Amino acid sequence: MTSLALVTTSVRAQTSNQNALENSLENTVKAARWRQRVLLICAPAATDAQLLAQRALLQAAQAGLAERDVLVRTLVVPGLAATDRAYLRRLGVKTDAFQVLLLGKDGGVKRRDTVPVAPAALFATIDGMPMRRQEMKRVK
Repeated sequence: MTSLALVTTSVRAQTSNQNALENSLENTVKAARWRQRVLLICAPAATDAQLLAQRALLQAAQAGLAERDVLVRTLVVPGLAATDRAYLRRLGVKTDAFQVLLLGKDGGVKRRDTVPVAPAALFATIDGMPMRRQEMKRVK
């Protein structure tokens, strides 16, 4: 019976690790590539004043975010898996401070802010991108 319990625990651990990798931030960004822009809002705590301010700013701009195909992800860095923290470091995110990153549909960093950013400023950045200009022409 002990060996069965160990095997079950081992399988659960492998499944849990596999699920964590499949649901990783990097995989989320890869899955969004060429379909959505990704806005990463990173903070050192869920109660971070800048994080709360950024959420409030974006709450009023849901239609504009949807129109521009923006996927918003809020990340409280200390609670992230090691793989997600490593991915953020590769993106140049300081894990001990508030930061907002806008990733284009190509997956590249298009904008980086260390204070809450107004939706109008985000939209101006997005609307100036060549891919977005093509999207706007198709809608007309």
